[in-house]
Amino acid sequence: MRKISSMEAAKQFMNQNFSHSQGALLAGSVVRGEETATSDLDIVIFDKNLTASYRESMIDYGWPIEIFVHNLTSYKYFIEMDCKAGKPSMARMISEGIILKDEGILVAIKKEAKEKLEKGPEKWSDEMITQKRYFITDALDDFIGSTNRAEDIFIANNLAELVHEFVLRTNCQWIGSSKWIVRALKQYDEKFTEKFIVAFNAFYETEEKKTVIQLVDNVLQLYGGRLFEGFSLGKH
Repeated sequence: MRKISSMEAAKQFMNQNFSHSQGALLAGSVVRGEETATSDLDIVIFDKNLTASYRESMIDYGWPIEIFVHNLTSYKYFIEMDCKAGKPSMARMISEGIILKDEGILVAIKKEAKEKLEKGPEKWSDEMITQKRYFITDALDDFIGSTNRAEDIFIANNLAELVHEFVLRTNCQWIGSSKWIVRALKQYDEKFTEKFIVAFNAFYETEEKKTVIQLVDNVLQLYGGRLFEGFSLGKH
């Protein structure tokens, strides 16, 4: 049972285990006001003497704690890697994080992360959009043709992820995974997100596919519709 606040637990953890560090941030759901009964403490720690970054999980002070420990340059690699994948986890943690400790390094690091987030992901090429249209069409055809309920569920899961990615990346927005799929969509377009949730929820509850099919077709229509005939990848 938790007896102390997230901030107090994080500060005590830092004092006990990383008093030698140059900076630390408390990030995640507890700082966004989205804390649940299973939320953990995400702490990003900066230690100039560290030779290699690492990630570790533990339970302390009544909280599950996940730490991301970096030296003063290693975090840059993870920001770049996340941003290239379109999911800016490290940049978001640093940008939104509440300072637990700072020996004069975090203003610049937080500014760097915020600028990365505001810049958005790399714009998709026409070739990438064409490729993604094909993969969505392929999944949609599987969805339409399947008569196996168990398979339908997982085809729908894949289709939802592909469509969320397509909508966001074609509009130069960051994507997400798991709960961040809905969060990322909401940050971009709440009305579309509502249609997205209604469509997939209708399928999961009633097995009715029409709303999902219409949603996907509407998304693809802006870029030429479904794509199968004539698609080629890697041919020389």
